[in-house]
Amino acid sequence: MSLSGQLLVASRKLRDPNFQRTIVLLLEHNDDGALGVVLNRQVDRTIEQVWDTVEFDPCDCQQQLNQGGPVPGPLIALHTSKELSEKRILPGLYMSMQKQTVDPLVRQDKHPFRLYTGNSGWGGGQLEGELTQGGWLTTPAAVSDVFADPDEIWEEVVNRIALGVLLPGRNPATVPDDPSLN
Repeated sequence: MSLSGQLLVASRKLRDPNFQRTIVLLLEHNDDGALGVVLNRQVDRTIEQVWDTVEFDPCDCQQQLNQGGPVPGPLIALHTSKELSEKRILPGLYMSMQKQTVDPLVRQDKHPFRLYTGNSGWGGGQLEGELTQGGWLTTPAAVSDVFADPDEIWEEVVNRIALGVLLPGRNPATVPDDPSLN
């Protein structure tokens, strides 16, 4: 079963320091492996600074770059612009990696986007092994997860998973903050 479009939440059993307290959005998952990006790690560089070092025309975008994972690779943009999309990840969320789609994306302000350097990758069967060993918890992703505050998304998603375990089938928005009212 493909986990594309799902969130992976690193558990305490996962010993890889690259993924401690991370939330990963899976962009692809098939028999050949999996590809995702970490949603809650930022890099101390802006897109403007990155554009000054690559072969793009300068831009003034002050958004911080995100660390998608430990595997080097091309820049990956997640965004809401269907016109600039190369692949649909979720309804209303798209991915782009090519210069002709990423460059115009960072120069506009109509559609939210996040830009990732590096990625999180697994070879065929590797992620399945980590899941079997309890290294990851999974939950469906939402577009809002991609654009959530990186400092808050860990707790939000962990609480969402916990509510799903404790109150299966119940809408988390209808659960009172005071547990005695449940």
